[in-house]
Amino acid sequence: MVMMLKPFKILHLEPTDACNAACPQCAREIDSSFDKSALHHLTVDQIQSLIPDNIIKGLDKMFMCGDYGDPAAGKHTLDIYRYFRSINPDITLGMNTNGSIRSSGWWTELAEIMCGTNDYVVFSIDGLNDTNHIYRVNVNWNKLMENTQAFIKAGGSAHWDMLVFEHNEHQVKECEQLAKSMGFKWFRAKVSKRHDVAPVEFLRMPIGWKDPVVRKGVIECEALACSSRYVSATGKFFPCCYLGMTNNTLEKFDMIQQSWNTDSPEKTCSDICRTNEHGSSFTNQWQLEVPLV
Repeated sequence: MVMMLKPFKILHLEPTDACNAACPQCAREIDSSFDKSALHHLTVDQIQSLIPDNIIKGLDKMFMCGDYGDPAAGKHTLDIYRYFRSINPDITLGMNTNGSIRSSGWWTELAEIMCGTNDYVVFSIDGLNDTNHIYRVNVNWNKLMENTQAFIKAGGSAHWDMLVFEHNEHQVKECEQLAKSMGFKWFRAKVSKRHDVAPVEFLRMPIGWKDPVVRKGVIECEALACSSRYVSATGKFFPCCYLGMTNNTLEKFDMIQQSWNTDSPEKTCSDICRTNEHGSSFTNQWQLEVPLV
């Protein structure tokens, strides 16, 4: 049955909770309730049952990024992108990935689908050959480079996002230079916000990089500001992916909003969307942003 939805402009879709990596601060590693033996892969039929065509036609953007999975691991990812493009030819399509899954041919095919002016893939690459695997556990560097090169060669717009730790901060400039030489369109770097909630002994804060968390200020919801929704790999609707990790579904959103003006606001909202004159943890998360073209 189609879920009755108010129109929104941005859809964050998680097509699967499968992933080849084991990043130590990822929800799939720190959430004890997550069952890696019972993985989900959204299908086009499920998308059709969840989101009416008139909603898809009104979207400005659909992007795939995982709380628990990597979109490239989804069994039906390419078909889902094709479906959204067929319903809404002007929609912007995006993806966030570790980049080491699938063949180079798969990435060539993705680039051919992502032919819109603003379409993109964000490759999360946290260092170079000798450091990327320290956080991106199980990610093969040679496979990653092969796939990014295939995507770029086929005309895809590639962005490089880097998490900065003590062990890779000396490589930030070299990563930026490599990204430019390979044909990436954008390079960004930031510090992980999970050092407090999921500390890992061998992952230390870099020196000279500021803590991105805004501690004081009012809560101004980014999901409301952007008119966005998040759909998990299990087909559930959430206001945003951050609340997806707490299982606070869309049906609970009115109650969550009421908490913002109390002494005990929803902690996730407080951590991500608490805003002051300098912005929020969400808007200020990137400490370095460099266009490469």
